[in-house]
Amino acid sequence: MRKFYKLPRLYVMDALAPADQITLDKPQSHYLSRVLRRKIGDQIRLFNGNDGEWLAAITHISKQTITLKIGEQSRRFKPPPDIWLLFAPIKHTRNVFIIEKATELGAKLIQPVVTARTTSKISMNKMQAHIIEAAEQTERMDVPQIRDPQTLDEILKTWDETRTLIFADEAGESGESGEAKSAAAALANIKAPAAIFIGPEGGFTTGERELLRAKSYCVPISLGPRILRADTAAIATLALWQSQSGDW
Repeated sequence: MRKFYKLPRLYVMDALAPADQITLDKPQSHYLSRVLRRKIGDQIRLFNGNDGEWLAAITHISKQTITLKIGEQSRRFKPPPDIWLLFAPIKHTRNVFIIEKATELGAKLIQPVVTARTTSKISMNKMQAHIIEAAEQTERMDVPQIRDPQTLDEILKTWDETRTLIFADEAGESGESGEAKSAAAALANIKAPAAIFIGPEGGFTTGERELLRAKSYCVPISLGPRILRADTAAIATLALWQSQSGDW
């Protein structure tokens, strides 16, 4: 990776194989030719989430598009750890922050969840663009899947019980529903496939907390004596899980 890391890196939908030619869409072509000032013969890196990373050379530039010829593979595909992030939407800029950092930290899937105290909506239109940009910049070999928002009831009705659902219980060790282990202690024993669930700014209701705790696949954790903002909690928990069971 270090040998080619200074080359521009783009996510494409096309299959990637030696000597294939692909044509970039208008935004990517504009970015390469007008923003980065790349010319015919210049190399870039391409990835599509399945075929690894490949070098490609610019063979044609027009006003609307750029054509590339695929060269050698620079890195093989390595799947990320099977960890998901579920979160209750908050303010727009902080939603973007969560999605970008979750991508950087290796989340395989991102799922907004509407809870009883969720007061904000999430605009899905530009979220995929933020995810792709974060994957391009952080050398990820894939792009996380993002799902449309669902209610907590909808999520639990279709949940695969082989996937552990870790939820940050802001009531912590002194909560009404009983003790929650510290994050470090709990996450040390939770391997993939797993998911992390972060509640809304107002926290989970007592009913939601009891509903989650009643599920055999749910594990409540405490994030310490301080009440963390939702975006802080999401990133902290993902980082802790990666350090214990992920690819760090």
